[in-house]
Amino acid sequence: MMFASLRLRARTFASLGLLTLLPAVLHGQDSQHGRKYKAPPLIAHIVVTVEKGFNGKPLVNAAVVFRSSKDGKDNGNLEVKTDPEGRATMDLIEVGSHVTVQIIATGFATQAQEFDTTADDKNILVKMVRPRAQVSDYTDNDGKPAQRQPGVQEHVPPAAPPANPPSAPATPQTGSPQ
Repeated sequence: MMFASLRLRARTFASLGLLTLLPAVLHGQDSQHGRKYKAPPLIAHIVVTVEKGFNGKPLVNAAVVFRSSKDGKDNGNLEVKTDPEGRATMDLIEVGSHVTVQIIATGFATQAQEFDTTADDKNILVKMVRPRAQVSDYTDNDGKPAQRQPGVQEHVPPAAPPANPPSAPATPQTGSPQ
């Protein structure tokens, strides 16, 4: 019985000791002592959905590049690939940033959009189209397809004409003299 009362007293003193230390620990977080807490900035939630323009199906594995800047300071570039549903999600850009989103996919014309982020969720739908003919002041290329096929454009040298096969050797004519 004596040991039980000693344990109770020890617990009581230990809890009182912690209570006396607690205000001292909390007081160390005061801004007067140089420890300043700065809350992290608000982050925007951006979802970019990429579809093929001619059939509306999702475009898988397209590169979506986010370029952000805030108050004239460049915050860098972030690249995300689209998932099987054609969506690329970004949760790392501060609210109030100016963002340029560029979508690059093989066999499609590159597209870009600019916007300013807000606290609301931003959903962007991009319909990718096949490359078009170059814009020209001299001819009307509006709506014409590109002259070159999509993919790597390398110069293909013309094929050399086949070499002439050597002619058969002439056989001496034997015959009766006239």
